[in-house]
Amino acid sequence: MTARAAVIGAGPSGFYAADQLLKASVAVDLYDALPTPYGLVRAGVAPDHPKIKSVTRMYEKTAQHPSFRFFGGVEVGVDVTPEALLERYHAVVYAVGTPTDNRLGVPGDDRAGSVAATEFVAWYNGHPSHADATFDLSCERAVVVGNGNVAIDVARMLVLDPDELAGTDTADHAIAAFAAASVTDVVILGRRGPAQAAFTNPELRELGELARADVIVDPAELELDPASAAWLESDDASPTARRNMAMLRDFAARRPAGRSHRVELRFCRSPVEVLGDGDDGPVTGLRVARNRLEPDPRGGVRAVATSEHEVIPCGLVIRSIGHRGRPLPGVPFDERRGLIRNEGGRVCEEDGTPRVGEYAVGWIKRGPSGVIGTNKKCAADTVAGLLDDLAHGRLTDPLEVGDDAVEAWLRTRVAGLVTWGGWEAIDEHERARGAEASRPRVKLVRVPEMLAVAEQLRLSA
Repeated sequence: MTARAAVIGAGPSGFYAADQLLKASVAVDLYDALPTPYGLVRAGVAPDHPKIKSVTRMYEKTAQHPSFRFFGGVEVGVDVTPEALLERYHAVVYAVGTPTDNRLGVPGDDRAGSVAATEFVAWYNGHPSHADATFDLSCERAVVVGNGNVAIDVARMLVLDPDELAGTDTADHAIAAFAAASVTDVVILGRRGPAQAAFTNPELRELGELARADVIVDPAELELDPASAAWLESDDASPTARRNMAMLRDFAARRPAGRSHRVELRFCRSPVEVLGDGDDGPVTGLRVARNRLEPDPRGGVRAVATSEHEVIPCGLVIRSIGHRGRPLPGVPFDERRGLIRNEGGRVCEEDGTPRVGEYAVGWIKRGPSGVIGTNKKCAADTVAGLLDDLAHGRLTDPLEVGDDAVEAWLRTRVAGLVTWGGWEAIDEHERARGAEASRPRVKLVRVPEMLAVAEQLRLSA
């Protein structure tokens, strides 16, 4: 009997896991809750970064393997249960990512105009769950809380010239909203100092190349505490951190060119309160505490709030301070970390006992860290454990694994089941619409539209 695995989640980690399994002669069915694959490559990468999205060509090659199938539109925990999958596969690999955001945890966090970067990014990328969201962009200033690449992406999208977006696959509704936006000033806040910022060099460099926005860094923001200065000069400091500091100093030395928009970076500040009129009025500002940095006994430095506060007037607060996973019914979940409980990718009980045939990979395994390629090694490590369990007879003994039986079972439970051929029809449709407008694609942003295109292919087959 050929071993077969179900991989849940068709983002980068899911595809890397599928590729590793297929190379080991394990047949793979790749599931996703959406009719479309690629996860955050489709719905998270900034639309003006098409080169990053080209990684999907590798995933397309994986999908051509004769032992690969895609089942889109299947939500595990709603349409099918993990237990039902374990009855039909030797192993189930969870690659579901971390789709929810961390909260600021301060008064006013729930005001209108205080939003999660996960939602904002999904909205402008055309994710069906967020296509009907609305964001009030009529204010002059927005504050983005966070010091990672997503924070820079969000800030950049807010100040890009509409002509720069017109040739991308940004969702049509977002292009229209950005064109009508009044935001001219974006402040990016970091809890710790510039030496600890998690930006990658290309993202930070790109910020300084914006066509209609000056990048503002007060030289005083770059004065390092003794611990950070010593670390930056030591062999422990990463080349990325050193280059980031060099670029920030370059920004600070620039004379503003008087462009219509500006992006300002401020460090050592933590939100204290999201301000607004009354108890439930929309955002009017963000109160922040100045932080001092102290050596952390666990290594590095930690931010400690001081009594010095300031108010940043704004009409929009976007938090980009990390993601959390959602628990799946019946799958052990670490509530503190927001991840599936696992040891080296093997899903385990609270006492560390491994669950038979269940594995985790990607962000839901290790947390939201690294770039797209980081998931390749993560997948390889998890799959190595799975293959070792397979070799030693430690996987499940499924009742049925026949190709026809599994697909027939799914069609009784999922009215809008989409196969890889269905996705290819959606892809071709979007690209054709894009060609008419000199864009890479014009995305379908609602599931019924996607299913209608996929269904036309099935009916004509």
